Amino acid sequence: MKKIVVFTGAGISVESGLPTFRGADGLWEGYGIEEVATPEAWQRNPELVQRFYNMRRKDCIRVEPNAAHRYLANMEKDFDVQIITQNIDDLHERAGSSNVLHLHGQIRKSQSSKNPNLVYDIEGDEIAMDATCELGSPLRPHVVWFGEAVPNMVEASRLVRDADVFIIIGTSLQVYPAANLLFDCKPGCQIILIDPNAKQVAIPANVHKIAESASKGVIYLAEIIGK
Repeated sequence: MKKIVVFTGAGISVESGLPTFRGADGLWEGYGIEEVATPEAWQRNPELVQRFYNMRRKDCIRVEPNAAHRYLANMEKDFDVQIITQNIDDLHERAGSSNVLHLHGQIRKSQSSKNPNLVYDIEGDEIAMDATCELGSPLRPHVVWFGEAVPNMVEASRLVRDADVFIIIGTSLQVYPAANLLFDCKPGCQIILIDPNAKQVAIPANVHKIAESASKGVIYLAEIIGK
């Protein structure tokens, strides 16, 4: 059975109604990255950071998986499929995908601000400011902020090295270190990029580019990779 690894970015969740957060002006929903998405922001103004991610969490819960999420989940009938995502929503899981590795955390979980290995499911859609972990330290969003290590990158690289087909959906491949996954593919691995701006992305010539949205682009996968 072919081993397929799918790497997804914000472009796949946009079709469910989630904004990419970071706009062309560099702002996340009107906030600068340094205000809401760094460890320093948490130290400086935890109330603002908590409020920002509580709002984002509400958005993620409100929306539903789209046709692209469901298509990838359905591929498990014919292939060994592993999802690696930069997205912090849980739309892949809700669509039915069994194997999902989150590089940048999961917004529906919280973590200890003292020990990042202490991770908890969130009941409801908010983390209260007075919520603490078992060590007594405040709970923060389980999200990898700018300037923090990406702990799942080692596992992601290992998965990509074993792939027979590597499919990239909805990402500009501009966020590092995640963008380096493209270069972890073994010789002979079939590589496919699905993104509306695929033709403009500077990547190796052997990559099959599909310049479509996620939900339209996945339709072409069956004829490209077969069964």
